[in-house]
Formats: sequence, C-alpha cells, structure tokens
Amino acid sequence: MNLRYSTLAIASALCLGLSTQAHAAGGGLLATGGVTTVEGSAGGGIVPWAVMSGYAEEGEWGGTVSLSRASVDDFNLSVTAASFSFDNRFEFSVARQSFDLSTIGGELNQNVIGAKYRLAGDLIFDRLPQISLGVQYKQNNRFGLPEAVGAQRDSDWDAYIAVSRAWLAGPFDRTWLANATVRATRANQTGLLGFGGDESDSYELVAEAAVGVFLHRSLAVGLEYRQKPDNLSFAKEDDWMTAFIAWFPTKSVSVTGAFVDLGDIAGLTSQQGYYLSLQAAF
Repeated sequence: MNLRYSTLAIASALCLGLSTQAHAAGGGLLATGGVTTVEGSAGGGIVPWAVMSGYAEEGEWGGTVSLSRASVDDFNLSVTAASFSFDNRFEFSVARQSFDLSTIGGELNQNVIGAKYRLAGDLIFDRLPQISLGVQYKQNNRFGLPEAVGAQRDSDWDAYIAVSRAWLAGPFDRTWLANATVRATRANQTGLLGFGGDESDSYELVAEAAVGVFLHRSLAVGLEYRQKPDNLSFAKEDDWMTAFIAWFPTKSVSVTGAFVDLGDIAGLTSQQGYYLSLQAAF
C-alpha cells in the first residue's frame, strides 16, 4: 500500500475508531491541543506548536482528523490529516497534501509523517513552558517539476523544537498564548518543490512563531509567521504569514479561518488569499 492510500486509511481508521471509544475523551482544557497544521501536527495553521493534539492528559489518549484548504491567487492547497496522542507526551501524525497549480497547470502531491515528544514543562501549569521536539518525514510524489527547477531530492526530514506557553489571566484579563519554533530544514515551499537546490543543499535553521488571544473562552484570534529557506535560483522563496480566527464550540469540533500571505511562489508574485480548516478531536 503506498503512502497516499496509507494516509487516507489511517485518517479513516482514527475517525471511526476513536469516535467509538468513550475513554478517548481527554481531560485537557478547551483548545489546549491547538488545531491541525498543514503538515498534520498540532499547532496553528502553518506552525507546529509544543502542544499535543487532542485533549489527552496523563494516562489518556486522543487524536484528531481534519480537512483543510488554502486558496491564493494562483494556487490551491488541500490537506487531509490525522493524528494520535498519548499521555500528553507523544504525538504521531500523518498528512496528505495536494497543491493545485491552477495557473500554470498540473498538481504537486506530498505525504508528511510526523512525531512529537514533550521534553519538559506544561502549557499552563508548570513553571517551565511546554517544550517539545518534533520530526517530520516528507515525501514528494510528483518530482518532475521540482527536479526541473533545481531540487536535489524528492524526500527528506525536518526537525524542530517548539516552546509554548498560555497565560489564563493575561493582559486585558484575557487568555493569551505564545509559541516559538526553530526548525532545521532544506525543504522548498515546505517540500512541495522538493528539497535542497542549486543555490544550497544544506540544512538551515529557520524561525517560526505564533501569538494569540482568546476573545471568548471558545474564540481565539492571532498571528503566525514562518521563515523559509531559499535554495532555488529560479525563484526567490518568501516567508509565510497568517492572521487567524479559531472557534472551539466544543472539545470535539473546531473551525479555523485565516487570511494568508505566502509572498511570491515559483515566480508568481503576491500570493494572498484564505485558509479554512475543520477539525474533529477525540
């Protein structure tokens, strides 16, 4: 079974299996698992945070399934993802990305398998912020175009360390959350255009960050930023930014919308548009 169908099968199994198990409902506070990133891990829309997916506390397990779509001027990205977490310590995730080249024609596909481990601290209740180490294995399934523009390989690893902290009674008597992530990567456009290039084929440390505030216990707004390496000479790669709103009506469902600014992509300028994601958590 190839990775494409494995990803869909795992997502379906999690959705069916988790929803039938009463003990899967975790004891974490609402929204403490974040939402699902475009690479499948728990966090914001484009940045993995130190949090674990779902609401599992010590001795509990949980997970998520999600569907996401980003649409900008010349491209569309669709993502199917699923995750599993245990003990508020481990997370395993899978994601299938389809990148529609609506202006120039064709499609790029990528599978992402991720793992995350909480090293120390807690999002809310410890003196230390929550600190997690994560890895992602990415496999590009349509390598003809990336190879033609200078990419060196069709699969690779990313590694990152993330630090997250929430303040329940922050400024203006609101709950605030901040996250900082440092990633080692040589992915072009997160891997959709392959890995490494004619300009550089070395791992680079890049910074990612997020900040959010809860306007209501179930409604959060915030900003995310993701720095990108620049490995290909044919086109400059810009950093990504989003302004998001996330709604958590219950622990079981969340909806995230965002304005996204992806900069220039493959020589096409000023790629801006929207992002929408629906997540079910167990």
